[in-house]
Order: sequence, then C-alpha cells, then structure tokens
Amino acid sequence: MECRTGCAACCIAISISSPIPGMEGGKPAGVRCVQLTADNRCSIFGHPDRPAVCSGLQASVDMCGRTDQEAFDILHWMEAETNPGF
Repeated sequence: MECRTGCAACCIAISISSPIPGMEGGKPAGVRCVQLTADNRCSIFGHPDRPAVCSGLQASVDMCGRTDQEAFDILHWMEAETNPGF
C-alpha cells in the first residue's frame, strides 16, 4: 500500500516521543506536527533529521484503513490502546 498523499493521519493522530526539528520534546497525540506543510506533506521527508519512527512507518490497510478518516480512527484507537495516560 502507498501512503495517501495529503492524509497525514500518522503526523497528527499519534504521539511521537522522538525529537522532531521544531518539536524537540516530540509531539502529543492529536497535535499537528510542525513539519507538515499546508497540503499535509512532510517538509523533512527524506532528510536525515526526520525521526526514525516516522521513516519506519509503512502504510498498510491495518493502520491506514481505506480512507483518511479511517486512518485517523484507527490511529486514535491504537494510541489509546498503547498509551495508558491517553
């Protein structure tokens, strides 16, 4: 599966504990990454300072569903299931 251009669910819905340029403490779930462009593309895609967790994410139906909204719903559920403080 290929990422859906402009979806950005993984850049908004989940928490990222790794430092991100401009978000040195990472980002909480539900917060838009500062590296997202206006059209929901990663401005540091392919750059060495992009967090490994971001580079390692691979689009799949299990994570992304069939629509952008399904991706947000699935990732929100996954975040809640894996983060006891959520």
